Amino acid sequence: MTRVSTNGNYQSALLNLMSAQQAQQDASNRVSTQKVATDLTGFGRGAETLTALKGAESRVQGFLDTGEVVTARLEAQDLALTQMIDALAAAREAVGSVLASDSSATLMLDLEGQFQSISNGLNARHQGGYLFAGANTTQKPVSVGTLSDLAAAPTVASTFSNDQIKPVSRVAENTSVETGYLADGFTFVEADGVTESHIFQIFRDIKAYSDDPATGPLTGKPTQAQKDFLTQQLSRLDKAGTTVVNVGSRNGSLQKRVDQINVSHEAQKLSLSDLVSDRTDADLAQAITDLELSQIAVQASAQVISQLRDVSLLNYLR
Repeated sequence: MTRVSTNGNYQSALLNLMSAQQAQQDASNRVSTQKVATDLTGFGRGAETLTALKGAESRVQGFLDTGEVVTARLEAQDLALTQMIDALAAAREAVGSVLASDSSATLMLDLEGQFQSISNGLNARHQGGYLFAGANTTQKPVSVGTLSDLAAAPTVASTFSNDQIKPVSRVAENTSVETGYLADGFTFVEADGVTESHIFQIFRDIKAYSDDPATGPLTGKPTQAQKDFLTQQLSRLDKAGTTVVNVGSRNGSLQKRVDQINVSHEAQKLSLSDLVSDRTDADLAQAITDLELSQIAVQASAQVISQLRDVSLLNYLR
């Protein structure tokens, strides 16, 4: 015969009440958070897979963040390069205008403005750092801002203070791209096919020619010798312009490549997010049903405990 005790009945009813309350709490958490659990313990054996998925999602997000930074840098470089391309084209137009109009009255003034535009382009900044300074982004890569400053410098090379470290960004697994350019790297090959000169050298040579009493100044009606000199500079300006256009084209190609990589990462992130959601998102309809059932169970358990007061063996002993 099974013995029945008041204490045993209370213990059994209390355990049922506590179990019902725990189930109610679990169901309430699922309804409020819309998640299966709030920590990895609640996912049991699926926690390891979930951790791997979250790690992969975090890596993809890191590449997306890097891609956004690289894209912003490439866009800023595109603006600076476009400014330089336009300035070189305007400088060529100014020289060509002298040959066409047979007047160089405003030539040096025009070249002064275009040189300053190119100098400002090479000193362009992005997020507080100089774009074309290499790793030393806190120091201006170009120290001259006028043709007089350029002419007074010992050499063209002495006007640059950038280092030789080009920015490299890791935009995907096993994929790194060189995303920066150096201020002293905008060089073109001279007519001899061997000598490399910086685009600044053209402006320095024209300024020196104009300042030389034996050949200049380049004002008023140009002499035949001056026309011959300026004709040579047209060819050099063409090469310089092509150099910067090529850099701009490479920059644009990098922009397109990074954009494509970012699109791929967005798709990966979406796929990983769906996989994580499949494992972590709660079935809301089921959670609400479980909550209602657990509330009924709590009420029933509480009612049983209340009724146990009237079925105590002490009542019968009286």
